[in-house]
Amino acid sequence: MSLVLRHAPEKIGLDLDDAGWAEVDELLKKMATKGVDIDFERLNQVVETNDKKRYAFNEDKTKIRASQGHSINVDLQFSPQQPPEILYHGTATKHLGSIFEKGIIKGKRRHVHLSADTETAVKVGQRHGKPVVLYIDAKAMYEAGIEFYLSENKVWLTNVVLPEYILKA
Repeated sequence: MSLVLRHAPEKIGLDLDDAGWAEVDELLKKMATKGVDIDFERLNQVVETNDKKRYAFNEDKTKIRASQGHSINVDLQFSPQQPPEILYHGTATKHLGSIFEKGIIKGKRRHVHLSADTETAVKVGQRHGKPVVLYIDAKAMYEAGIEFYLSENKVWLTNVVLPEYILKA
């Protein structure tokens, strides 16, 4: 589900609108044609219990989308937000050289992901190797005119973190 809602809806022939929403009925039918046969109750359970709150329904639960992390062009209609003074980025130690040289770049994703707590940043970093948490001077970035967005699942998003805004690892 993460693959089709965030990166490759064409894998199952799913249509997403400009804001990344898919019709729930269409998602369930197209998933079933690929051997993933779940009903609405199971889908609802996945949305409600996902530890990262990765998915969201619209108000009447007829549409679903990924909350963030897309590599495809969607407009999640986020409004710029003032971030906390410090945000955190979890990565692996093997990436530190590149990060201190070029900054934190979004790569294939639409945004750089930052968290408001170190625990989440550690979990993210562990997925990539020996974890390290970078402290980001979000206040200085914001004051310099760099925009931040807060996703539905409380992940802070921005376009890039330049090396001068990384306070410490």
